[in-house]
Amino acid sequence: MTVEAQAARRMFGSLPVVNVATVDAGGAPHVVPLWFVWPEDGVYISVSRESRTWRNAEGDPRVALTVDLGRSWQELAGIEVRGRVELLPNEHPELRHAMSAWHDKYRALLSGDGFSMLAAEVVDLGFMRLTPERILGWDHARG
Repeated sequence: MTVEAQAARRMFGSLPVVNVATVDAGGAPHVVPLWFVWPEDGVYISVSRESRTWRNAEGDPRVALTVDLGRSWQELAGIEVRGRVELLPNEHPELRHAMSAWHDKYRALLSGDGFSMLAAEVVDLGFMRLTPERILGWDHARG
């Protein structure tokens, strides 16, 4: 992992949501907020395997992610991460570490009825693993 990726991971990896941009077969963009974890080997984004995001990535694995923090314009800082995703069904053997990290990160949101509600809504959960090829950043507080 590059120094740039390590810094981005430290600053933004604990945030709850990443915005994921894909394109469909006709070239139309599609952007959705999704849960993610960012261990050292890549960004893992949880997504329904029946979703438009998954289908778009099957056709074109190029994906862009944005994540930011701050509320006012002067506070905003963020990154765009570009790369290609590998689609991993939830039973994929390489998902063990990422899946554990994902459960740890979202444990509080999945407590009580949270997990059963998620399971009812997302029937076939998969993960997209993005290996960052390019990271672009902005920080309005620094100018």
